Amino acid sequence: MKQDAFTRLLHLLLGASWAFVLLGAWLTFKSFIVFGFSTAVLVTFIYIFFALFLVLALDAFVTNKERLQEAKKQTEVLEKILEKLQNESN
Repeated sequence: MKQDAFTRLLHLLLGASWAFVLLGAWLTFKSFIVFGFSTAVLVTFIYIFFALFLVLALDAFVTNKERLQEAKKQTEVLEKILEKLQNESN
């Protein structure tokens, strides 16, 4: 499947977001461990919650873009079918 540059950029950003979540969670935990284990775990969970929300937002954007492209293809096919049916009627 041929993808345009915008779609490839979105997939790259999605992959980078997952790396950002994993690395950021580790760094957040390491940064807050000096305040205690339970505080570090709590802050890390809060970080992961917000980071995964952003990942889901990017994923939803990619999914909606792919759904729109598929709907355009289906519309084109249906228009061709309608045109053939109208030509056969006449």
